[in-house]
Amino acid sequence: MIDETFHLTPLDVRRYEFGRSLRGYDPERVEQFREQVAEEFERLTRLNAELEQKARGFHEQLRAFRERDKALNEALVSAQQLRQEIREQSEREAELIVREAQLQGDQQLEMARAEIRRAEHEIEALERSRRSYLSQMRVFVERQLAEIEASEQARTLPGSSSRAESRVHE
Repeated sequence: MIDETFHLTPLDVRRYEFGRSLRGYDPERVEQFREQVAEEFERLTRLNAELEQKARGFHEQLRAFRERDKALNEALVSAQQLRQEIREQSEREAELIVREAQLQGDQQLEMARAEIRRAEHEIEALERSRRSYLSQMRVFVERQLAEIEASEQARTLPGSSSRAESRVHE
């Protein structure tokens, strides 16, 4: 495609010497030089067109990369905002759960305290019943002792044995 054997530079054009002939420059050498210059300029034009095409492709890629970069940045910002919103929502939910747990704990604590008060009242009632029972038992036992003593005294007295026996049988 590209002829790499001959590369013409502006310096080459300035220094090129045409051979002299009777009527001026040698027309054959001038034509040869013009052909070389034309080929070089065609090569450079093609190369320039290829480079411009590549540059357009690179510009298009750059535009696509910039669009992707912009989309990625927007996605990153959205993700950061979403993360912040999720964090705030999680914190609110955690606070709500803690408050509910505290409320439930307070309710259970109050129920336990009420149960303790009820149990204490029940214990007090049982203690009163026990004291009452012991008091009644003491009275009963003292009466029985008194009857036993009376019965023993009646035996020791003459003529009272029949009464004591009748009391014991009752």
